Order: sequence, then structure tokens, then C-alpha cells
Amino acid sequence: MNIHEYQAKAVLREFGVPVPRGVPAFTVDEAIKGAEELGGPVWVVKAQIHAGGRGKAGGVKVVKSIDDVKKESTRILGSTLVTHQTGPKGKQVNRLYIEEGSAIDKEFYLSALVDRETSRVAFVVSTEGGMDIEQVAHDTPDKIVSFSVDPATGLMPHHSRAVAQALKLTGDLAKQIGDILPKLYAAFIAKDMSMLEINPLVVTKDAKIVCLDAKVDFDNNALYRHADVMALRDITEEDDKEVEASKYDLNYIALDGQIGCMVNGAGLAMASMDIIKLYGMEPANFLDVGGSATKEKVTAAFKIITSDPNVKGILVNIFGGIMKCDVIAEGVVAAVKEVGLKVPLVVRLEGTNVELGKKIIKESGLNVTSGDDLDDAAQKIVKAVKEAA
Repeated sequence: MNIHEYQAKAVLREFGVPVPRGVPAFTVDEAIKGAEELGGPVWVVKAQIHAGGRGKAGGVKVVKSIDDVKKESTRILGSTLVTHQTGPKGKQVNRLYIEEGSAIDKEFYLSALVDRETSRVAFVVSTEGGMDIEQVAHDTPDKIVSFSVDPATGLMPHHSRAVAQALKLTGDLAKQIGDILPKLYAAFIAKDMSMLEINPLVVTKDAKIVCLDAKVDFDNNALYRHADVMALRDITEEDDKEVEASKYDLNYIALDGQIGCMVNGAGLAMASMDIIKLYGMEPANFLDVGGSATKEKVTAAFKIITSDPNVKGILVNIFGGIMKCDVIAEGVVAAVKEVGLKVPLVVRLEGTNVELGKKIIKESGLNVTSGDDLDDAAQKIVKAVKEAA
């Protein structure tokens, strides 16, 4: 789960991490009032959306008067920002963050994330702050330093010394990073974060280290024990179909293709998406109904797929182990009868109660094509969509 920058900074502030003072605003009047409360002479008006690249898209502006706070807030609030992370449709700005200006001397990059290879929290630091870290990794990989933290010991002083050395910090600045790093690690662990990115981490003109930006992702599987974090969720930043899927505990991610997929098991779902691409088309979603789906859950999943106007065909691919083929069949039939079927549908069933599942679909009277195996089903749905185009 993602949160906004101002929310991320509030979380970090709880752990004593130095961040600039700021005020969230939902209206222009609130932005002006916030700027007056902060005092001048410099403010930063920041669009709050769940995407990076806001500055390049005109969503972050440094201003030097209350009149300019009003002007930029009026311009940004309600506008649509298109960045490299939003896609071509962009995201509408519904919130602002008015922050005190910072006199920047140096900019660095620092992040913490879960390293799947080591099953540990890893830190990534670079002297190239304020830039896309992917670009830095591609162009100058030698400027990136990373290390993992042993969960048995937690963050140790030598980690802080390594960061100070990588960022060329000495004296009091080295002491400051040695104080900040354990607080970031404590926040990461305590809040079950999956990613914490500070870009940039800055040294100000008066020699203070400050987290000038903050992006935080939380582990969805741990949200049940963080009611305070759940309260920060902004569903207006999420895809409507993904929000609906979360109500039924469905693993759903919207994509840009034309063939909707309903599969059980993440690995099989990925294979289904790959084979659709192999035969020349794109998947419209990733959807794993899980191994213990009910008829109601399957019905909801099918409705979500058909609600996507980009979907021109649907592939149901079920390998029944824990998941029974007849339950899938009943859910598909119930959903089609309720919402109708306006696009080609190919169903491939295999495993537990497969014959019963096929019988349910056959006797339903629906215009459904059966697939003998995944390869056959993928070819059939791609062909049907192309012929219907």
C-alpha cells in the first residue's frame, strides 16, 4: 500500500527522523493558511499523488510569496499530472503539501527495501540524489553502494560508517547520518514497510541532514496489524477495479491489454499472461483468485474483468488442486448470467472435479469455448479476439 509524501514524512517524524515542516492542503485557502502558519520567506508547493517525477511534470514549485503560493496552488490543485510513473492518462491532484523551503547544499539518494535474495532489509545509497536511481544504476553503477542488515543484530554502527563513507560525510555530518539511519531502520521494521525511499536526502547550507522527500510502501500482508497505516489509504489514487478486488481478497492488477485473465495461482497467472503475449496480444490484467475461492468470489472476479472497457476477450485458466473446477464453473456461469457476455470467452479447466466443471459450463447454454490445455486455450482466445476486431 502506498501513501502520500506528507503522510510518509509524518510517519518518519514519529521516529525522530528530521524532515522539513509542512502542512497538507485540500483547498487553495488551506494552502494559503498553511503557508502563513509556516512563515517565509520560501515555500514549496507540492502536488500529492502516488507517483514519482512530479517535479518534472510541473507538480513541485518553489515560491517566495503568499501570492505565488495561491497562484501555484490554484494551478496544481485539480490538474492532471502525467509522469513516467502515471502512464499517459496521468493522475489528478486532489491534495497539496505546503512545505518550508530548504537551502540545499548537497543532494543524496537513500532507500531501504526488502532484498528477496537475502531475506533481509537492504539499504541503497548514492551521491547522485534527486535523480532517477534506475538511470544512475544504468549509467554510473559505481556510484551506488548497497548492503543488507542482519535481522539478528539489527542496524550496527559500521553500517552508518559505511553510509557516511559512501556519501563522503565527515565530522558532525557523519554523526548526523549515524543518528538518522537507525531511526529509518526502526521505522521500516516497526511499520512493516516494503520500501522506504528518500530522494533526495539533503545537506542544508547550515550543515543539517534532512529528508527532503519520502516515499513509503507497506507490506499489504501486514496491514491487519497497523490500523493507523490503513487509515492513511487514499483509494482515489488506486484503480477502481483494484479497489473492488481488494474487497474480495482477490490478487488483481490492472494492465493495458485486451485479454482479461482469471487464473488460480500466481505462477500460472504469470504463465497465462506470457503465453498471451507469445501469441501476439496483451493481457488486460493479472488476476489470481487463489486456492480457496468461493462461487461468490469467482463471480466478483469475473465482474471486475468485464467492467474493463478495454477487455475484448476473456481467458479462464484453472488448474484445480485445492481450487475445485466446479466452483470456478459455477462462478463463471453465475457472473455471465448476471452481467452478460459481450466478448469471446475461453475456459480451460484441469484438476479436481474437472469433468463436473466442464459439465456445468456445457449445460449452461453459454457461448463458451473450451481449451484442451493452456497453449490451446491461449491460441483460441487470441484468434477469437482478432476475428471479432
